[in-house]
Amino acid sequence: MTNRLPNFDIANATDEQKTVLQSILSGPRGNLNGPFLAWIHSPELADHAQRLGAFCRYKTGLSLRLSELAILVTAARWQSQGEWFIHYPIALDAGVPKAVADAVQRGERPAFDDADDALIYEFATELYETRRVSDKTFAAAVARFEHVVVINLVGLLGYYALVAMTLNTFGMRAEGQTTLPFPE
Repeated sequence: MTNRLPNFDIANATDEQKTVLQSILSGPRGNLNGPFLAWIHSPELADHAQRLGAFCRYKTGLSLRLSELAILVTAARWQSQGEWFIHYPIALDAGVPKAVADAVQRGERPAFDDADDALIYEFATELYETRRVSDKTFAAAVARFEHVVVINLVGLLGYYALVAMTLNTFGMRAEGQTTLPFPE
């Protein structure tokens, strides 16, 4: 998977590492797939990040479809192999149309049948491309989702950018991943 991280052996884990591992494994994810085997080397970061991730993934106020679309936009923007591999099937199962997901992967603007999908894509794309969100897109997002959910959307995008950066920095792949969705 990677040679940029020291090997992690649960038998040699510190009490802090064991506590974080138990929290991750007993939470809504139930597995260590993703950045967790990098973060576990810094148990305090791992603990904060995994709790933030659980919130961003499951409690933003967005539907699973919209959250997963935002995650796909992030994975494509960062060309995060593992993040895409993990979230692509989840996004499809959550109702993101395959044509939309595939266009995002190719770096193309999808043709949207759903206005919420288009709004999430536009919001995330503007934020990543310009490091800002236009007044028009912001107003549309607040009108549709209200301020709290828009704040949570920004948190979700930031969290999954952290995930992508972690996976990319340490050359991590998803469990069982044998193909790469983006060129290296």
